[in-house]
Amino acid sequence: MTLDNNNNPAENTENSVTETETHQEIIEKSWYRCESYGLSHGTQPDFGDIREGEVSALVDRHQNLVHTTENEVLPYYENILSNSSCLIVLADNTGHVLNTWGASRFRGRGHHGLVPGHQWQEMGVGTNAIGTALATGQPVQVSRDEHFLRANRYMVGAASPIYDTQKEMIGVLDISSDAYLPQDHTLGMVKLMSLSVENQLIYAAFQQDHYVLTFSTNISGLDSHWAGMLVLDDRGIVVSANRRAWVLLAHDLALMNIENIFGCSFRELSQQPPNVPLTLRVFERYRMWVRVQPPLAPPLKIPDFRVQEQTVAAQPTMQPDRSSARAADIPPDVVPFDRLEHGDKQVRLILTQARKIIEKDIPILIRGETGAGKEILVRSLHYHSSRKRSTLVAVNCASIPTELVESELFGYEKGAFTGASAKGSIGLIRRAHGGTLFLDEIGEMPLHVQARLLRVLQERVVVPLGSSETFPVDIRLVSATNRDLKAEVDQGQFREDLYYRISGLNIELPALRNRADKGRLIHYVYERLQAESGEPLPMSQTVHDLLLRHPWPGNMRQLVNVLKIAHAMADGQQLQPDDLPADFYDDMTRRSAGPVSAATPTAAPAVDTTDDLATTILNLYTQTGGNVSRTARLAGVSRNTVYKYVRRQRD
Repeated sequence: MTLDNNNNPAENTENSVTETETHQEIIEKSWYRCESYGLSHGTQPDFGDIREGEVSALVDRHQNLVHTTENEVLPYYENILSNSSCLIVLADNTGHVLNTWGASRFRGRGHHGLVPGHQWQEMGVGTNAIGTALATGQPVQVSRDEHFLRANRYMVGAASPIYDTQKEMIGVLDISSDAYLPQDHTLGMVKLMSLSVENQLIYAAFQQDHYVLTFSTNISGLDSHWAGMLVLDDRGIVVSANRRAWVLLAHDLALMNIENIFGCSFRELSQQPPNVPLTLRVFERYRMWVRVQPPLAPPLKIPDFRVQEQTVAAQPTMQPDRSSARAADIPPDVVPFDRLEHGDKQVRLILTQARKIIEKDIPILIRGETGAGKEILVRSLHYHSSRKRSTLVAVNCASIPTELVESELFGYEKGAFTGASAKGSIGLIRRAHGGTLFLDEIGEMPLHVQARLLRVLQERVVVPLGSSETFPVDIRLVSATNRDLKAEVDQGQFREDLYYRISGLNIELPALRNRADKGRLIHYVYERLQAESGEPLPMSQTVHDLLLRHPWPGNMRQLVNVLKIAHAMADGQQLQPDDLPADFYDDMTRRSAGPVSAATPTAAPAVDTTDDLATTILNLYTQTGGNVSRTARLAGVSRNTVYKYVRRQRD
């Protein structure tokens, strides 16, 4: 749960109880509340008035909670589900039942009321596990005779609240039965299950981009749901923690530096082998086992900043970053919107149009070469829109095997087809509910899948494979392609009706080589890479000139890779032509019929551009003392080309 400086995880309702209250005191206070609501022991339960059609909408609003409970937690507790007299119930923070699992015999009692849509608050149903857990914010077990209403005294229930990453109660998990259940065992089990749900919610929210540190008093406890969990940003600051962390550390963890907790710098922890346990001393008093999990797919974590002193003599002066005041509001891997262009009028017009459209229910279709920055643009659009707190789901339609596209996009019920996961799948479109769905390379989508996608976009509902149930979706659609989709429509390779459904605003993103702001853009990308590495290295004028003249067939993606390699090869020195990868020069050679002569550093052999290619290479080879790599770089060719002409001369 995300940390702040004031809250404690248990302090989420007006009726929060202290841990010093006994079980009897909790029940007595609940009965007192029931009497104040005007209930008597003979009152019949009132489960609220929710129409059948509203149940699906209720469940859909809590789809993430339901999915996490059913698919990420319950499979580990099959022994409970196998107990035919036991029913597992998930309710939201208003007491409405969202789903139930197990208990074929218990479920047969039509009057128990534990069905989706029914509300189990104390005000209508009296003292009960779900309602009392909601009222107190604590786990609680209610035995048969402890129910305030006689109508509920045939069952026993144990329930524990579930808190989200914002430390707000979002639901209750309950185990109920019409048979005897051991109190300690059942209450402990439901507490563990609720912690499991909370841990999975934390993982889902943070593990992609943050370090997750788990700790326990013994090494075997690291794999249990009782382990403490801390989420760290890239500075080692605690930004989130589970409830067990609060209990085990007994400190206010809000924005605390990890070094103050374990006496070990974040740099040391981040360099530990992934998931390898180690022991550290907590607050310089006692030792705990600790395990660090790095981000699953760490993005290009480059903070935005104002431009410092220029390292290239001829580089034009850049203006301060106009978005710096808003940089803290977006993830570090997202380029601030007004830093996507640096003087190119065409790109500026594109950005103006896209920003006006992104808040409206109008799809966007981006066309451009591979690597031109389509996903960079979409990520920036999403995080500068009102949907930034919801999910951005990016789908590369070309990377999904044809036979799996349908199931990956729309999801499927368990057992829907041979090889399907026993848990089923929610699908990528439903994962984007409330956020942005980015379909990259949409021209690669099979025709039969295009028909299903068209229905989703028209009706705004998804029907998973193997199911007849519909799930409403609220998505903002952005598509991208490097194909001419109109030509594809004419050839029957792309549905015409789908084309006009996805092409609300058509954007043509220019290739890097055609951008008027190429020089400034290259410099901006390099500055971000320097910030990421924490090692600022100047770039020689020669390298800068080479970068400007390069054709960049791989566009922005190639530029980033070339600069990363050059930065690594420079070994802390100024970037020189020798630091650029060989295939960088291959691209320049293929573009021109002859050699590409760069401005050469002082003391480098001169390139006589009046000679033919063979003569130039042989002269440079002699002048460099037979250094093949340097000859290739100075001549603007690959090493294989040098070898070819040298062998020819020798033969």
